[in-house]
Amino acid sequence: MPDAPEPDLPTPDVQDSGSTAPEPTDDAHKSSVWWRRWVVAALVLGGLGAAVYFAGDIPKTEGHYGFWSVLPPLIAIVLAFWLQEVVSALFIGIAAGGLIAGEVNIIDAFLLPAIGTEDFALILLVYLWALGGLIGLWTRTGGALRFAKWAGEKMVRGPRTAKFFAWIMGLIFHQGGTISTVLTGATARPIGDQHDVSHEELSYVVDSTASPAATIIPFNVWPIYVGGLVAGTIPLFETSQDGIAFFFSSIWANFYALFAVALTLLFAWEKWPYVPSKKMRDAAERARTTGKLDRDDATPLTSRELTEMDIPEDYRPRLVDFIGPIGTLLAVAILPYLYTYFYLGNTENPTLLIAEAFVLAVLAGMGIALFRGMDFSEVIDGFVDGCKGVTIGAIILALAVSLKEVADAVGTAEYVVATVGESLSPTILPGLLVVLCLIIAFSTGTSWGTYAVVFPVAMPLAWSVSQDPLFITLCFGAVIGGAVYGDQCSPISDTTVLSSLATGADLMDHVNTQLPLASVAGGGAILLYTLLAALLV
Repeated sequence: MPDAPEPDLPTPDVQDSGSTAPEPTDDAHKSSVWWRRWVVAALVLGGLGAAVYFAGDIPKTEGHYGFWSVLPPLIAIVLAFWLQEVVSALFIGIAAGGLIAGEVNIIDAFLLPAIGTEDFALILLVYLWALGGLIGLWTRTGGALRFAKWAGEKMVRGPRTAKFFAWIMGLIFHQGGTISTVLTGATARPIGDQHDVSHEELSYVVDSTASPAATIIPFNVWPIYVGGLVAGTIPLFETSQDGIAFFFSSIWANFYALFAVALTLLFAWEKWPYVPSKKMRDAAERARTTGKLDRDDATPLTSRELTEMDIPEDYRPRLVDFIGPIGTLLAVAILPYLYTYFYLGNTENPTLLIAEAFVLAVLAGMGIALFRGMDFSEVIDGFVDGCKGVTIGAIILALAVSLKEVADAVGTAEYVVATVGESLSPTILPGLLVVLCLIIAFSTGTSWGTYAVVFPVAMPLAWSVSQDPLFITLCFGAVIGGAVYGDQCSPISDTTVLSSLATGADLMDHVNTQLPLASVAGGGAILLYTLLAALLV
């Protein structure tokens, strides 16, 4: 029998903010922004160069240049906060490190050694080609949205199940960051709107299951990226593979992410005894009693251009377009790991095939689309478009691993360890790392950028305080979760903005209603880290 006609796929609703102000992306504004960045770069590097010149030969003792050693990551952090843009901030930080280390040719000294490695090739393979290509394929096949509509029809009966559906989608689209946010928000919003779920509630659920879920369901690019950053920082992490394996083994210690995902589930089912945000409580009551999904004076972000589907007219999306690739990804990533860990008893070095899983998922998606009649040129165009969409992420990754090379060259970690390592109590260090990462990620709007500047220092610092593997695990989890905590609360974070965009919420309404709830998870994580660290002492 022929297949029955498929219902239309859900598409994001569009709300016009009604604003008549000129768009902030006009040519004049762009020109002024870029001129400001060039001026800032010239002033920072010129001033640093003059300081280095007048300082003369800076002696390198015990592997560091004294206070000069902390300037590259410090400059990157401050400029990212000031410019609200991480690419130029990271590059200026790298250039500053070149001046301090006497390596003016930063391309030869830092960029090429960093991006010309097997570790970075792995990041590019998984992030740029496999992950980007897979998302691009779904824009052609419509598989992800088709799955979401099917799942929503099966489980949603009212506001609570609509929020639970958004939570489930956040776990299924567990790749993290912008991708999780876009897919989850765009598919959950039409269903949430239908069942009177306020946009403040929905944006919180979407945001709180994007990056947090990616760090505790890490069959994605996160462990590969972090593994490259921590490689060589302490004896436990001799290679990036050691870092990847440690990422998996330390999931239990990522308290912020675990608390955030669990508390979001309770929020979705309305099982919190008391929601610590009056604005969130008011939003829920407003939506249920009046049907208003935003407050009267809100300026919802539009989402017209957020997820552009480009499905060929003669191609009918099916569940297999999503289940085939995602099933391949999870099966290849999870089953060998479980087999070697539990059945063979190889707990020290279980088999991890994340890169292979992503490549096979892309090939499975291509094969299914071709088998179901999509033109080969459409399949390749979708793959290429997806790769284009994550190119900026690949640039940030390249600069992040290059900044790690700079930190190694100038001895940032060595200086921090020598200055504060012996004076730090093991009891306070994990919680202190959460607070540090919170401040940096909130100020810069990026968890991955925070990892780039914190991990190369935090791991040697933790090792200098205690070599206990359990203590190192606590500090590792504190950095992973603390950066996500700050990123999730930051109004300049891409996931915060996209959560508002995908759900049609007012950006600051989302920030103000989410912050108290996220801080409950963050505060609980800090207390638990401090308690466990005290027990170790």
